Amino acid sequence: MSELSINTTQNVKINFIAASAGERIGSYFIDLIIKFAYLIVIYGIFFYAFHLDMALDGMDNWSRISILLLLYFPVVIYSLTLESIFEGQTIGKKLVKIKVVKIDGYQAGFGDYLMRWFFRLVDISIFSGVIALVAVVSSKKGQRLGDMVAGTAVITLKNKINISHTILEEIGDAYIPTYPLVIKLSDNDMRIIKETFQKADLKNDYETITKLVTKIESVTGIKNQSGNERDFLRVILKDYNFYTQNM
Repeated sequence: MSELSINTTQNVKINFIAASAGERIGSYFIDLIIKFAYLIVIYGIFFYAFHLDMALDGMDNWSRISILLLLYFPVVIYSLTLESIFEGQTIGKKLVKIKVVKIDGYQAGFGDYLMRWFFRLVDISIFSGVIALVAVVSSKKGQRLGDMVAGTAVITLKNKINISHTILEEIGDAYIPTYPLVIKLSDNDMRIIKETFQKADLKNDYETITKLVTKIESVTGIKNQSGNERDFLRVILKDYNFYTQNM
């Protein structure tokens, strides 16, 4: 497996492990089985139970094609829809524990998933996925063509991590939050803030800590009430954990 280094907007490198070709193939076949299961159910309901085939015989070609495309459409948009809803994962990706992310540190958006979905025609549909397999194996970041165009990569979520490597903070039941406006930030924002703060705190990089505090204040409207920038950042992390757990 190759290591994927994501350089965030705060110039902090976060290392992930790119999903292997085997993991991606595994998720693909799980999703393929789900698509086939859908088609079998649709065939059983509409063609066997409701005799749609007999109704199609009495229609013109365009009507038949339109109805068949309508029934098949959920299969066509399967990956685009689920990746958009589940933030980079289909059912197959969830089971295999891999995920689509942006290589610039931001959460991938609908436009990125759309680009990846569009290039599936080249990556996977043509030559039965050979192009995608060659691209993933040969790419340093394990990207297929759709990933390269969209600026995304697929990472594995199987890394053994502890709470210090996540956005989570240990808080007690009696914890009282200080900054409710912290909910303006996203999970991805908090991950970057925590990574940046941990690295800067370890190196006593006061300049980076000050810039981080200033950025948080400007984005959220929060004002540091503690007078200590490090304590402020620690409270921000705990407050975010408190509010997101109790929403």
